[in-house]
Amino acid sequence: MAEKKIELQEIDPVEIFGVNDKLLNRLGGYFPKLKVIARGNVITLKGTQKEIAQFESAIEALISKRFKKRNLNIDDIDSLFDKDSNTEGEALSTMKGNLEMTPDGLVGYSNNNASNSDIIVYGNDGKIVRARTKNQKKLVAEYYKHDLIFALGPAGTGKTYTAIALAVRALKNREVKKLILTRPAVEAGERLGFLPGDLKEKLDPYLQPLYDALMDMIPPQKLKLLMEEGTIQIAPLAYMRGRTLESAFVILDEAQNTSLGQLKMFLTRMGNNAKFIVTGDASQVDLPSKSDSGLVKGMHILKNIKGIAFINFTKEDIVRHPLVSKIVKAFEEKGEEETI
Repeated sequence: MAEKKIELQEIDPVEIFGVNDKLLNRLGGYFPKLKVIARGNVITLKGTQKEIAQFESAIEALISKRFKKRNLNIDDIDSLFDKDSNTEGEALSTMKGNLEMTPDGLVGYSNNNASNSDIIVYGNDGKIVRARTKNQKKLVAEYYKHDLIFALGPAGTGKTYTAIALAVRALKNREVKKLILTRPAVEAGERLGFLPGDLKEKLDPYLQPLYDALMDMIPPQKLKLLMEEGTIQIAPLAYMRGRTLESAFVILDEAQNTSLGQLKMFLTRMGNNAKFIVTGDASQVDLPSKSDSGLVKGMHILKNIKGIAFINFTKEDIVRHPLVSKIVKAFEEKGEEETI
């Protein structure tokens, strides 16, 4: 007998449960062997892992449906299980047949249903955050197999965004207790000392890309609360020294701007039940001397250690404006290492 809790964070529970839990009870009727308990915005499920996974997929489908129409009704519940009623019913029917539980206890999907297997997390306003390219999908797959992943590649390939999506999902599923995002505070052509404000105000611009990704996936008020509680932490790399990071999902961004010593310091913070992802772009080193970067050197040192995965993103993975891939290619052809 397995147990799992599902927390609805991006939507009013009444919109999914219905008045007096009418919709939830109808949904539960399709899973007679599964015990379903709703308290506030949390659903507690008790049953087999297969039943729990199927129920969770149904909830996700309902949330997706809710953002396409104003109100849900009983027919919307029934249509999920009637493969002849519409395409969404067919999709859920297919998901039920292909759902698997990953080694981490998360809901996963077999390769027979690739469109659903690519979904990482549901963001704000029902936005679906999915792995879109070959190496983004590889990053998601390696997450289940390794506790430490290096993801390298040019700007715009979604390395950091995909890593943060995985981290948000892990936090929502209570696989970890904390989400920690860090990057070195290294100037890219500007000087930190000339920025206005106190230390925090000087450092925030360097951490803004991390805030931007989180704000796509967690409602602003919820994000503010999680940060105030320390559940989500965003800090410069120097603040990691001396810490042991247990039961945490930790992402080091812009790792090409770390020295070998800093990289070692970061990696040795790993505690029990921790997941680490290191992202970087060897062509965008902002250190005074590009040879000071410890990222490539560190990867070479660690290449033969089991439990570590290395993923090399390419310009084919770029998902920003179509011009970005052309810009990257132009700089590569000229042999220049400029920041895009």
